Parts: sequence; C-alpha cells; structure tokens
Amino acid sequence: MAVTAAQVKALREKTGVGIMDAKKALVATDGDEAKALDFLREKGIAKAEKKSNRIAAEGLTEVAIHGNKAAIVELNSETDFVASNDTFKDLLQTVSDQIALEEPASVEDALKLKANDNETLSEAIISATQVTGEKISLRRFEVVDKTDDQVFGSYLHMGGSIASLVVLEGGDAETAKDVAMHVAAINPEYVDRTDVPADRLSHEKDVLSKEDDLAGKPDNIKEKMIEGRLNKWLAEISLNDQPFVKDGDQTVDQYVSSKNAKVVSFVRYQVGEGMEKKSDDFVDEVMGQIK
Repeated sequence: MAVTAAQVKALREKTGVGIMDAKKALVATDGDEAKALDFLREKGIAKAEKKSNRIAAEGLTEVAIHGNKAAIVELNSETDFVASNDTFKDLLQTVSDQIALEEPASVEDALKLKANDNETLSEAIISATQVTGEKISLRRFEVVDKTDDQVFGSYLHMGGSIASLVVLEGGDAETAKDVAMHVAAINPEYVDRTDVPADRLSHEKDVLSKEDDLAGKPDNIKEKMIEGRLNKWLAEISLNDQPFVKDGDQTVDQYVSSKNAKVVSFVRYQVGEGMEKKSDDFVDEVMGQIK
C-alpha cells in the first residue's frame, strides 16, 4: 500500500529513526504503525547485536537519590559525542532512577526492570542504540542505603565524567556535597587508614623496606624511615587523612568533625576506568566518511 508523508513523519517523531527506515517499516507492515514500531524494535535488536563487539568506553555517570536509597550508575557509549545528546542523557536518568528505586542485584537484573511505557531497561537501551547508531551499554552500578540520621552527598564532574556518592553520619547536605566533591577530585581508596587490608599494608611495607636509600642504615633508623613513609602513603590513600580540597589547612576528617559529622562510606565512578578505549581518532573517522 502507499505510505503517506504524514505517516512517515509521525513514526519518525515517535522513534527518532531516519526517513528511509521509517518508510521501510511502514511499507513492510502495510502502514500499520503499531506493527511498524515492532518492526523497528526488531531492527534495533539486530543493530545492537551487530554492535556488540564494539568498544563502548565513553559515556556518563549519574547519581539518583530517592529517599534513603541512592544509585551511582555508569552508562557507556562509543563516543563522547553521543554521550552528550539528550537521548543518551534521558536514558541514563531513567536507568539510574529505576535502579535506585528497585535495587536490582546485578546488571542482568537491572536490565529486566520496567521503564517508561512498560518497556524494560534493556529494550530502552536497544531503542537508544537504534536512534544513536552506537552501542550503548549499562556497565555497572552500586545501590547505597542510608538511615534517617545519615546524609547523602553527591557530585558530578564535567557533567558526569566522574561521579561520587558519599554517606555521612550527622552533618548536613552541604557538608556531604563538599566531601563528595573532594572524593571526585582526589580519588581516595579508603575512608580511613584502618580500612586498608592487612595484606596490602604488609606488601607496601615490604616494598618500602627495599628502597635503595635504606641500605646500610641501622635497623632502628631504617624502621623509623619505613614507618614514616608508610604513614605518608596511608594518608595519601585514606579519605579522612587527606588535606581537604577546599581548605588544605585541615584534613577531611577535621572538616567533617567540625560539622558534627563522620564519613560512613563513599563510591566514586570515572567513565571508562579500567576499560580498553578505541585507539582510532574519531575526527579522522568522520573525515574519512566525508571523502
């Protein structure tokens, strides 16, 4: 049957697909919009499967807070260009909200959650993949619970290239946000030096004991030097001991204590950390397509 321009326009507005894709879907389904939507979804699934081997190491992080529950989430794309568009950002917000509200146990469980229009998060990601033309994937998340006496603080750096989520015992939202900003900027590994595992502490002490400038020194002097260096290392990786990013004259612990609070926990995500990234230059790739 003949497909009208109005039908194509309506389908494009609902799906964000190109003119030809919308027309093909309507022709294949005899102009039935509902069936055309299913056709495009199936096509989107096929596209997503074809893109499954691509590296999606760009993207954004987000923090969603709902009452005493919060979720920190990383959603990946292939390029930062796609990560900056509204389709991707809206999807990230939807994914983050649903995870915070429903606390799934794994990424696999999260993808089964229902999102807008009764579609699953997996289906929403497939739809976004279809619209953007890039592989989009939910990489990881962490759900954090707090009590009524505790306070959440969150911070997004550069619109979501880094996200941090902090829980304070006592204090207020402003203090918690300040600590979250510090976590994003300085990247501590532990809340307190007492949290450092014994095996890691032992390994670091062993490494320090073998440094060249300790050779030939008396054992008592060597031990003091090792302990001094170990304390310095612990202060560098422990949030409580770090100089506060907004006031280097006091440690984070001193700042938080002055606000009648204590750091309970923190989580920090940086987009793509630990992932292999595409080595080709995106600009060169685009220019190559133009030629």
